[in-house]
Amino acid sequence: MNLQAWVARHAQTFVGSLGRIVQYPVAALMTMAVIGVALALPLLLSVLLQNSRTATAEWSQAFDISVYVDRKPGAARAQALAHQLRSRTDVAAARVITADEALLRFRDASGFDNALDALLDNPLPDTVVVTPTLSASTPQGTALLKNAIAAMPGVLTVQIDAGWVERLTAMLAILHRIIWLTGALLSLGVVLVVANTIRLDILNRRAEIEVLKLVGATDGFARRPFLYSGVWYGLGGGLLAVFLVAIAVAVLTRPIERLAALYGSPLRLRGLGFGWDLVVLAAAIGLGWAGSWVAASWHIRAIDPK
Repeated sequence: MNLQAWVARHAQTFVGSLGRIVQYPVAALMTMAVIGVALALPLLLSVLLQNSRTATAEWSQAFDISVYVDRKPGAARAQALAHQLRSRTDVAAARVITADEALLRFRDASGFDNALDALLDNPLPDTVVVTPTLSASTPQGTALLKNAIAAMPGVLTVQIDAGWVERLTAMLAILHRIIWLTGALLSLGVVLVVANTIRLDILNRRAEIEVLKLVGATDGFARRPFLYSGVWYGLGGGLLAVFLVAIAVAVLTRPIERLAALYGSPLRLRGLGFGWDLVVLAAAIGLGWAGSWVAASWHIRAIDPK
């Protein structure tokens, strides 16, 4: 058989399998709906996780270090310390907040004007706010930087609150594994759903398969239309999954962006994107093909026309 005939035979079987599915639209749509919902759940969780990681990608601000400087050597000490810190390879920026600036900010924010006027001296120290570089913006990197700054002369206290970042990172890592486990289990469910659908189709066409075997057809020839049926089920379920995720993203976009704005984050919820849509469709087709191959190989081999 030449290549052209081989392609024509497979194309004919491919289109014919779609025609058989269309003959039973309700059953076919129910199978595709089950596949679509099963795939949409881990996909939606993955989209939310990816957007959460994007929202927390700028770790440098989360790991800002506040360095409180002794005022006895004079205000120039804070400027000198900031200049020294800027020369470090793990520091992206260092800005000075003088004690007078800090008191003015506190006065504006608190409204305790009369109480602050009663103070004989400014109790606040000069502060240097240190922003680590992106490579050093990790819990380990900022811990090393904090210890190095604390050992410098004139430094009273070094404060950093990165505990919430570490907890968030740990939670995102756990969620990532949960998504993978959920996706694996639901993918297995897709394979089983397609396999059961193909099994019922084989039982309904058992007499046709027996006739094919009596005239010399191989198991592979008899299995071919069922494999293409699995491909169609997977394609339909994959398209439905992509559609459901797009709807969910559209529904959640405004409330999530509104919530992010309350925390000062310019988060813009993003969907899968065209590239990932193609990956999802390819994966769905592969799962449909796998389920149909398992069912067709097992049951067609067991059919004995004699």
